[in-house]
Amino acid sequence: MLVDLLQNTLDGLMLGSAYALLALGFTLIFGVLRRANLSYGAAIMFGAYCATWASLRFQSGLLVLAVITIAGAVLAGAYVERLCFAPHGARALRPGNAAIASMVASFAVWMQFEEIVTLWLPQHLYAFPALFEGESLAFGPLALRVESLITLACAAVICAALWLLLYRTRFGLAVRAVIDQPAAAGLAGINVSWVLVRVFALASAIGGLAGYLVVATHGQVTPMLGMWSTLKGMLAMMIGGLGSLPGAIVGGLALGLIEAHSQWFLGPQSRDLVSYLLLFVLLAVHPAGLWPRSKPVES
Repeated sequence: MLVDLLQNTLDGLMLGSAYALLALGFTLIFGVLRRANLSYGAAIMFGAYCATWASLRFQSGLLVLAVITIAGAVLAGAYVERLCFAPHGARALRPGNAAIASMVASFAVWMQFEEIVTLWLPQHLYAFPALFEGESLAFGPLALRVESLITLACAAVICAALWLLLYRTRFGLAVRAVIDQPAAAGLAGINVSWVLVRVFALASAIGGLAGYLVVATHGQVTPMLGMWSTLKGMLAMMIGGLGSLPGAIVGGLALGLIEAHSQWFLGPQSRDLVSYLLLFVLLAVHPAGLWPRSKPVES
């Protein structure tokens, strides 16, 4: 019993590291633009399908596939930003009808991406080169997949690099100025539109990396990746706290633990139901999430 509990806790933390990466991208966009990008997961799916096509056509190596996935996600994210968010200009940082219009538009683009990939590669499921094909690591009675360790290491590195970028560079200073006072940032000489484009590209790159790690770990890709990435990333962000970078990490790890233990106790059919039920309870009791933010993007 104790061994099973420890093993499921370990599996949950490993799974949660992928969710944390997805939540980081969501949080970065939400913290700056003050709204959710509903096509975030679809952009990740597009990048994964670009890599799948390259794998089928050229038998590319893992590193090349990772670069293609990230580049495809960034390209798709740039398309979303130009089409759904940039037309609203400075209003993209303010609530109102423009916020609703951009989110609805991003949902429409999500549908576009799904149609594109299903026409491009029409099979429902494609094999994807595995990230690691060896045996799991054994620690006494506990087992740990090498792919999960790689994902956890990537999540830790990305978190540290993102914190340094936001709080130790001039670009990070510009981002925080745009978050706090967009009008004053523009008067100070900061190109607000260019900052938004770079933030979108950065969030898409993080999402692309998360998507690559997920499909390479599972060894397959389907059109459902877009919806899965959107739901898991948004759910982890809401559990952790909207707009909080530490909250994205906490929310991702918490979601992984919830899913692992609920699957063990109640079966795989109840895993998602338990996650959504606990989210409802959390938002009812503590709407700010587990790690509420004091600023749009909190340190």
